[in-house]
Amino acid sequence: MLVFTEKKSNRLNYALTTFLLKSIGIPFEITTSSEVFKKHDGLKLNYSKIDLTANIQIVPHTILFDYGIKDYPIEVQQNKQFFKYFFQTSKLTIPFDLFGAAFWLLTRYEEYLPHKIDKYQRFSYKNALAYQYDFIEMPIINFWLEELKKILTKNFNSKIVFNKNKYQFLSSIDIDNAYNYKHKGFVRTLAGFISDLKYKKSISERLNVLLNTKRDPYDEYDFLVETHKKHNINCIYFILIGDYGINDKNHSATNSKFQSLIKRLADYSMIGVHPSFGSKDKLQQLKIEINRLSNITHKNIRKSRQHFSILSFPKTYNQLLQASIIEDYSMGYTNCNGFRASYCLPFNWYNIIEEKITDLIVYPYCISEVTLIQKAANKNIEELYKPLINQIKKYNGFNCIIFHNDTFNDSTKQLYENIIHYSKAE
Repeated sequence: MLVFTEKKSNRLNYALTTFLLKSIGIPFEITTSSEVFKKHDGLKLNYSKIDLTANIQIVPHTILFDYGIKDYPIEVQQNKQFFKYFFQTSKLTIPFDLFGAAFWLLTRYEEYLPHKIDKYQRFSYKNALAYQYDFIEMPIINFWLEELKKILTKNFNSKIVFNKNKYQFLSSIDIDNAYNYKHKGFVRTLAGFISDLKYKKSISERLNVLLNTKRDPYDEYDFLVETHKKHNINCIYFILIGDYGINDKNHSATNSKFQSLIKRLADYSMIGVHPSFGSKDKLQQLKIEINRLSNITHKNIRKSRQHFSILSFPKTYNQLLQASIIEDYSMGYTNCNGFRASYCLPFNWYNIIEEKITDLIVYPYCISEVTLIQKAANKNIEELYKPLINQIKKYNGFNCIIFHNDTFNDSTKQLYENIIHYSKAE
């Protein structure tokens, strides 16, 4: 496809690369010559305000040609073809800057703007445009691109071969606390008994686990390994291996039993780092945690998911890149299931501050069991996760789910297998 524009920019190149080339599979070239564009007899798109009597024209908003962060006024419109959209620029077939709006959503532009934060200093899903206008449960960028494909097919006689993305499913397990009672050392174990007495909790379970007459309630690793084998699925374990703190309560990295568990899991599955709350804004601490995990597994650690899904743009992703992380799985909300970036395919992170495409691949997630369980009080749990999975399947996207080892019980195990089965089904 030849794309005409009055001027070039890194943002435009990123948007076209992500949405035209990688998503729907159309190679492109950009020209600023109207004469070259007019003479081109193949697939072409006019991305400008100039009327060049092209088959398809998108009048651009300024966002893909601006620099830095600007607080653009956002007015969400609605029509039959594109459902909901913003950055309306014309009354043409495509009435809005599709690439500009998709860029705004994908880069999490709104999270660079001033916003309220929660107790973990996170952007709240309630502040998100997608939540406020009720499209958080659909990957609306993928929807827009499907409509673009229809328009291209209608306007060009030659047969267009679009990309056929392959639907992918991946399970992920966050290990914030490997064991509830076992292998915690004398001081933490004694403190646990004192806490049980103070809050009038039964000490029998703790005692039976420590005497090896009962399995630790967080020790569900045999179940997980066997379940993944049975269903033949891939899994990543994200392991918290930071220093002990009020929000980081896993075992010490020097604990031999904890190390043995990590090595065992690494034999069956992929391993990623779960950066501690204490490593937030501390690059050296992040590097220490990655090095710990690498030394235990004897593997390079290149995958990450933030503890509590804490993302602060651009600081978090810059820090990951400086620590040699090339895949991040934090793009989602811990207290709302849905599409944080309004997209269901992996994508390269674009650093708006430095105006460049980076090597960090972002793998979005939209379902966590904690949120499902919280929201299921007044609704059938299947009605919560099936529509989201259906959306991802519809666009042949990437479906990543999050469970935690410390939430498994009989009902959660059944939920896990049900989601796996539904996620795999054709």
